[in-house]
Amino acid sequence: MQGPGVMEVARYPQNVCPFSSNASSGYDLQWVLIHVFITLRQEVSGISRMFSITNPGPLFVSVLLSALLLCPGRSVFAGDFVVDLLQKHCLQCHGEDGKVKGKVNLLEIRNTAALLEHPELLKELVAVIDFEEMPPEDEPQIEPETRKQFLAKLEQLLEESVSTNESFTRTPIRRMNRFQYNNAVIDLFDLKCNVFTLPERMMREHKGYFKPASGKMDDTVNVGSRPLGKSQMIEPRLLGVAAFPQDLRAEHGYDNQGDHLSLSPLLMEEFLKLGQSITRSKDFEPKNVGIWRAFFLPPDSDADVAAEVRARLAPFLTRAFRRPVDESVLDRYTGFVLRQLESGVEFTSAMKAVAAATISSPKFLYLYDRSSELKGSEPVDDFELASRLSFFLWGSLPDKTLLDLAAAGKLRDKEVFGGEIDRMLRDRKLKRFCDSFPAQWLQLERIISSVPDPHHFPDFYFSKYRDSMHMMLEPLLLFETVLIENLPITQFIDSDFTYRSGLLEEAYGELKTRLDPAQVTGDRVNQGGVTVLRFDRVPVTDRRNGGLITNAAVMTMTSGPERTQPITRGAWLATVIFNNPPKPPPADVPALGEKPPEGEEHLTLRERLTRHRERADCKGCHEQIDPLGFALENYDPIGNWRTIYANDREVDMEGTLFREHEFSSIAEFKDAILAEKDRFARGLGGHLMSFALARELGPADQIALDRIAEATAADEYRIQTLLKEVILSEPFQTKANPKQAAAVASRQ
Repeated sequence: MQGPGVMEVARYPQNVCPFSSNASSGYDLQWVLIHVFITLRQEVSGISRMFSITNPGPLFVSVLLSALLLCPGRSVFAGDFVVDLLQKHCLQCHGEDGKVKGKVNLLEIRNTAALLEHPELLKELVAVIDFEEMPPEDEPQIEPETRKQFLAKLEQLLEESVSTNESFTRTPIRRMNRFQYNNAVIDLFDLKCNVFTLPERMMREHKGYFKPASGKMDDTVNVGSRPLGKSQMIEPRLLGVAAFPQDLRAEHGYDNQGDHLSLSPLLMEEFLKLGQSITRSKDFEPKNVGIWRAFFLPPDSDADVAAEVRARLAPFLTRAFRRPVDESVLDRYTGFVLRQLESGVEFTSAMKAVAAATISSPKFLYLYDRSSELKGSEPVDDFELASRLSFFLWGSLPDKTLLDLAAAGKLRDKEVFGGEIDRMLRDRKLKRFCDSFPAQWLQLERIISSVPDPHHFPDFYFSKYRDSMHMMLEPLLLFETVLIENLPITQFIDSDFTYRSGLLEEAYGELKTRLDPAQVTGDRVNQGGVTVLRFDRVPVTDRRNGGLITNAAVMTMTSGPERTQPITRGAWLATVIFNNPPKPPPADVPALGEKPPEGEEHLTLRERLTRHRERADCKGCHEQIDPLGFALENYDPIGNWRTIYANDREVDMEGTLFREHEFSSIAEFKDAILAEKDRFARGLGGHLMSFALARELGPADQIALDRIAEATAADEYRIQTLLKEVILSEPFQTKANPKQAAAVASRQ
């Protein structure tokens, strides 16, 4: 490949000079230097002959210096275009004069080589430049074209950094959470009932509406709202089995996150008791246990009991431990049963005892990857891949099909693996994914504690219940419909349909979708009920409705008892929609009161919140979240539409998204988000990946997310494509597990 001659440098515009550090032409610095000197010799020799110069040395130096001076930037040899911009626009707040905001000290970064050693910092820099959070609005801004080059260079450096440093974040060894444990025990024994009732399962299915194989959601569905309706506790379950405490959702994460799921000696003892209470329950009997005949029923009198026990335990332990068991382990469990039988215990009781021991074993309770001798990353094995896939989509153990494919070494075959993903997406067990991921992603547990002031919002309450009992189901039904029908994820922003009960329709007031009046007659209790609730699919033509960001559940749970909370709403949008959570506020910042203090009654909420932006350490976050939160100010604390406040001041919701997209109505705000739908696809992909891998995402994951978002966009942003791309991504199929990580799991 032939590069440009030195004399041609002067003809390059500043932003494409091939020798400059901000060049996007891809010239390698060493290649450039070699060609500089080769070309200089040729150019200077020609000039010397032309003008009969006997000593061309001074001319050689002069031409070289001239060429370098024509290239913009003082760091052409160091390639420090990035560092120059950091020093010019960021150092004032991040290192200069001892000022270090956000614990980011850029004074220590002298060149790109130093920057490459800090992938976490590069990840943060990419985020704040991409979301245009930095520099702050009142500081000199980076020119748009330069910002694009800056971001591209940062992304390039991040990719280079993660390729040379230890790659993916290690997924910590972790126990199953309560939801996964319930599912795993059900699947292992093929139970026809739940192990125990799960309050975290927010929506109950009635009359079998969830049919993913059909590819179509019913127009009318019957559901129940567990957290706010105690009658939903009444369901088939094992008598006498008490659940262990609920595992809470991690901040900006999920309840399956590894660093939150420890197993203390006390909890370990509880698991031993729990396993025994399950197999000793009065309801643990043939009609409720699908594997009863194959596992618990005594063999024929002439059977070789030892061989029979061993034959029954091998597939049982393989399923429970998610991989074929070693002979020594099989010997130990078989020996336990035989000793029980020798001591006079009947066969079924002995098998119940070994089953209880199995579901109390760390090999059952813990989710982990096998250790590796490598320092970096390597592909997970077939059994680990089967387990990751099943716990992601089904919240439970791999089934026999997955384990058989893993044992045959066929699961990694591209067509086979793709077929298994499709099979799992059509299976009814996909309901478990819908019972776990969307409620946590949307942080819907917050609505349980939402209590609007009864004086200001009396219609929110009916009988001894609240409208939120119906509100919380609307976004969950939207999610299930988008998933089953494989619709674009843009429906989450601006859907053309929704699901409403009669009570919820009335609760929306001006925003009702004009559901058939026959469905909303009678008193409020009869309209919605508190046990089995009827929801109907209705078209959305008014763009103030539709999607997740403007539904009544989100508006209510991000408000206080008497007023909206734009900061809370903005933080919710930044976290949930764009996966870019703001940092927590300083501890000494006072909360804004529900009511304005004396003398401020005439102010709008935006005017009252102005003082929060005056603090330098608050300004950056408010620039990020305020436009998002105030965009929703037309929705009152229970999601009703308003145009004026109680003090007769007009609601001001205008703003600019990412300093680029201006909006003055909720429809324009949705358009602004849809203009950034690639960011949303990437953000939702990050949420799904974090849920799938049960950990926070690291720098290396960001490269994969870019590819996931690109592939999803290429298929019209369909949600199943997004799910598949997460599963097919390198982070999902790779592990980084030092040898000591598996030490605990090796004990039974």
